[in-house]
Amino acid sequence: MNTTHPPLSYNLARMLVSDAVLAPSSHNTQPWLFDVGHHSIDLIADRQRALPVNDPHDRELTISCGCALFNLRVAAAAAGYSAQVTTLAEPDDADLLARIDLAPADWVQPDAALHRAIAVRRTMRERFSEDPVSVTAIDKLVAAAAHEGATLHVLNDVDQRHRAAELVAEGDAIQWANPSWRRELAVWMHPKRRGDGISVPLLAAPFAQTVVRTFDMGHGVGAKDKQLADESPLLTVLATDADTLRDWLTAGQALQRMLLTGIELGLQASYLNQPIQVATLRSRVHELVGCKGAAQMLIRWGYPLRDLPASPRRPVVDVMPV
Repeated sequence: MNTTHPPLSYNLARMLVSDAVLAPSSHNTQPWLFDVGHHSIDLIADRQRALPVNDPHDRELTISCGCALFNLRVAAAAAGYSAQVTTLAEPDDADLLARIDLAPADWVQPDAALHRAIAVRRTMRERFSEDPVSVTAIDKLVAAAAHEGATLHVLNDVDQRHRAAELVAEGDAIQWANPSWRRELAVWMHPKRRGDGISVPLLAAPFAQTVVRTFDMGHGVGAKDKQLADESPLLTVLATDADTLRDWLTAGQALQRMLLTGIELGLQASYLNQPIQVATLRSRVHELVGCKGAAQMLIRWGYPLRDLPASPRRPVVDVMPV
């Protein structure tokens, strides 16, 4: 890329990263760091924020970073910059997931139109309106995934949806039965002021952590999640051609493009990834959708019944050292 233009200012880099970190992440771990160069920003995996029980291969960690990468691309477009992304730019550095070279653009970039949606996106763990998602909206979500090189499988058949819901409940039961998984979940239950993790009220946090560590609540949680899956207006599975580090980054960018596209359509989403996280169930997700590649995310979509506050975020200076 031509680097004759002025170097990135700290304020511009900070603005771009402040949008990037609004991406979703497993347990709201926010597993990313950003290293600012003269004309580029490096996206680095923060392995200290990994979930070794829930995500032993850092697959979801990488997908989360891919979501942040797409947000940064959109933010750059809105700021009038073109972004040239090189994924896995240095093969010997597994933590360097992407290098984004930035240059002032002399044309309006289409992705800039998605910028407004970054701050509006939420992970909706509640019931959606009963209103169906239109075929036109579904087609736009499918196209958004394809634009990034991924495939969105739509669970149209009633039996398909019911089987998916059963897998979600089964995944809940397996995960909650594992004391190590419960301990890991409890570690990430924080008061909102911490800026990361799963928010719980300050005074209730110690009690909530103790309950999660101590009791197997898989059947109760599974029943609730099964109901959410059954009642969701739209259930989809995001898949990639293979299951490599590069595919996980592809999945993350595709996911975030879909999420922001969904906002433009009035939709919000959340995730029921238990049957993909549990290795013994993932192949059954593949069979369910006839997936020839690798299922990466099970996503529910719908029209929200109310607005939710944003999940907490760490200060930008924590992820973008000076």
